[in-house]
Amino acid sequence: MIVLGACLGASAQTDSTIRVSLVTMYPGSEVYELYGHTELRVIDEHGDYFFNYGLFDFNAPGFVYRFVKGETDYLCGAIPASFALRGYEGRRVVEQELNLTPAQAQQVRDLLFENAKPENATYRYKFVTDNCATRPRDIIEAALGDAMTYHPADSVNVTYRDMMHRYNGNYSWNRLGIDLALGCNLDTVITYRQTMFAPLVLMDAVSRATVKTANGGEAPLVKSTLTLIDGPEEGLVEPPTPWWASPLMMALVLLALTVGVSVRDYRRLKVSRWFDIVLFVPYALFGCVMFFLVFVSIHEFTSPNYHALWLHPLYVLLAVLPWIAKAEKTLKAVHAANIVWLAVLVLLLATGILSQEIPLIFYLLMVVPIVRSISYLLINRLCSRTTDK
Repeated sequence: MIVLGACLGASAQTDSTIRVSLVTMYPGSEVYELYGHTELRVIDEHGDYFFNYGLFDFNAPGFVYRFVKGETDYLCGAIPASFALRGYEGRRVVEQELNLTPAQAQQVRDLLFENAKPENATYRYKFVTDNCATRPRDIIEAALGDAMTYHPADSVNVTYRDMMHRYNGNYSWNRLGIDLALGCNLDTVITYRQTMFAPLVLMDAVSRATVKTANGGEAPLVKSTLTLIDGPEEGLVEPPTPWWASPLMMALVLLALTVGVSVRDYRRLKVSRWFDIVLFVPYALFGCVMFFLVFVSIHEFTSPNYHALWLHPLYVLLAVLPWIAKAEKTLKAVHAANIVWLAVLVLLLATGILSQEIPLIFYLLMVVPIVRSISYLLINRLCSRTTDK
């Protein structure tokens, strides 16, 4: 990050030579590049700088844990134009020069310079409500106030999850992680302005917006548009995940394997304890992750999350208790409770009583432990009858 020394103070006299542009980087192939990126460019007597709200310091104390927990402290940095576009080769980069009055352009510049000061540069990043796109949008709105009007192309009836799915469409495993980790508040219908957390949506919104002129009329907010780096309109996204390697196929394979092992166990009247370890230990470990996200993490939208009701640490009991000779009654009770709990939960989620978007794969993953618990209880009952005879 390059800090602007003496030029970070606001000028007392209005500068009519300031140019302000919104710069949009189209999606890249890496997971953290899928949504694209937004920066503000300022050209004035001090130089040519890109203001980037997507910087962070890997060397900060406890960076990894704090990042996982949700203490995602990002930085605003001013980067000279000669360095700003490095690393974006092959990705489309579009610059929209804004139609601002000298006073408005100066206010945008002064706000950016103030944000880039070392004592102000750090902010708590939130991936949809306070990010590299919403910060530039807020700066522009602060300078223009009521002089700017958005003009959405169509009525908006989408949720944050809908929009995130669009950008993760080819990345089914990444989409699975989002659907698992982010809870029911992600499914609330959002406003047009809220959709601008996505850089490409913000770019389109700015291209449609208008500003009031001195004579009371309206003019486009964008004065001119320039492609700084050419690249594909869809970005550099990877091809879709092959069907045979998709999460849904893996869930179907797991369910089929569970049914097969359970049928084999039933026929020989013996529970495969090794399989329960292989199955339920990962469920318990992912349950610990869910517990962390819901009760410890401060990332937005991780709580409340109804996935934590079926993916929880208590599955460890179903892996451990079969190996304890005196725990048979307890194990039977846990399996019975597991069946009832998951069956009721599936019903509540499927009927919408618990309102959260649940893809088919998660229902399959809920059925897997149900099958295993039913298998155990049936085998235990048949073994008890055989013993009584």
